[in-house]
Amino acid sequence: MTDREDPAGPRTVVLAAPADGRDALDDLACKASRASRADDVVGCALELASSRGAGLPRPGHGRTVELWSALATLGAVDLTVARAVEPHLDALAILAEADRSAPPDTTWGVYAAEGPGKRLRATGNGDRWVLDGHKPWCSLAGRVSHALITAWVDDSTRRLFAVDLRQDGVEPVPAKGTWVGHGLPLITSSGVDLTGVEADPVGENGWYLTRPGFAWGGIGVAAIWYGGAVGIARRVVEQVRKREPDQIAELHVGRLDLALASAREALVAAAGAVDSPSGPGVFPELLEVRTRSQVADAVDTVIQVADHAMGPAPLAYDAEHAQRVSDLRLYVRQHHAERDVAALGHQVLADEQGPW
Repeated sequence: MTDREDPAGPRTVVLAAPADGRDALDDLACKASRASRADDVVGCALELASSRGAGLPRPGHGRTVELWSALATLGAVDLTVARAVEPHLDALAILAEADRSAPPDTTWGVYAAEGPGKRLRATGNGDRWVLDGHKPWCSLAGRVSHALITAWVDDSTRRLFAVDLRQDGVEPVPAKGTWVGHGLPLITSSGVDLTGVEADPVGENGWYLTRPGFAWGGIGVAAIWYGGAVGIARRVVEQVRKREPDQIAELHVGRLDLALASAREALVAAAGAVDSPSGPGVFPELLEVRTRSQVADAVDTVIQVADHAMGPAPLAYDAEHAQRVSDLRLYVRQHHAERDVAALGHQVLADEQGPW
């Protein structure tokens, strides 16, 4: 029985007990489950983001573990829903850091990736700024109403801008024929061409990448990865319990527990550090790459153990499980594997006293 078929409704994912706001998490899980069954999954997910986003905690304000529990819950229910909601929540947090707020009834993306070719440039004329150029990797640019977009103000400096994507001059590049992944097929990422598009600066030059919240948002994404892994692990336990488990089945479940426990503990510890920025040893970049790497390792373990524990049948005949695995495999590759771990080692070596 899957979450969608469970008469008691989808289960939440609580990172730390006691579960403050458990009723709110349960409600969020139910709404996410309904969105996942809708004809327009992305549209319903964006409606959920718009209606519930303002009521969720912001990272770094004492309730980060609740926020990441909400993100993990979305990931456990449906990774497509989570992938549509998370950028909106990130945008709200970024705007709040800049003492700004989103207009009502809007939905947001965050587009900060760079790629080869023509750059997106920002030109200022008094209080008026315009954007011209191409921005790659803009997920759901044709569905969200607004976005926070980084653009180059000169050859070496970027700045963040708030942009209404409904204005003339915004042209999403069709993803048809370019997006071939089986994972997250409804969350296609393609480029956007912008020509003379009015934009409102958010923060000073370079602010977006240097603020601590940049790291906090990255860990929030890892909370979704964790939730997706929980969904896979629950499917394994469900199948194992259909017959008397032998020692090998128990071994598989034990490995799942170890992997998920380590990821959960990493997220809880990170949430505590985020909410206590004056505490010892809190370096946002180090905490982000460490936590994301720990969660990504756990996700890779869970996927492998699930394959070994259940064999080919669920991947071949259980559409929800097969899609969840494909979604998670693609989503977790936002972690750059050995390169991110090497970056962690670089940061450790740069600290003469070391973190241990």
